[in-house]
Amino acid sequence: MALQGPIPVTFDMVFPHGCYIVGEVEPVKDFDASTNGRFVQSRDKSTGEPMWQVAVMDADPTVKPGQKTVAVKILTPIQPVPPAPMPGLPFTPVEFDHVTVTPYVNGTGRLAYSIKVRAMRAPRTGSGAPASAPAKNPATAGKDVA
Repeated sequence: MALQGPIPVTFDMVFPHGCYIVGEVEPVKDFDASTNGRFVQSRDKSTGEPMWQVAVMDADPTVKPGQKTVAVKILTPIQPVPPAPMPGLPFTPVEFDHVTVTPYVNGTGRLAYSIKVRAMRAPRTGSGAPASAPAKNPATAGKDVA
């Protein structure tokens, strides 16, 4: 089979209505390597880069309320910095570049997707130019969708 590993998709395929940051960027814990009192950050199996995560809210009005907020995993050696907040908005809009999805079966036996990206940035305007300055530290990321 030609498709193996992460499947490339576009940001608009995953978030056709956009998404908003609703949490802090935090390191992902490696539960197997961490012990009592000793935190070990998880690393991506393919790239070896440390993983971070941030909660985002999907702006799609058809998404069920319980599935609107998802954790997006970010792969980068340094902690990523989200785009600057936009005046007048309660949440910070964000976009991701170089998106891939990896399907898996979650703990409840349902199909879910782990989504990783190569960069986190401010949304672009209709002309293709950034809406504001890009985030200081572009990063890679992933999103778990149950």
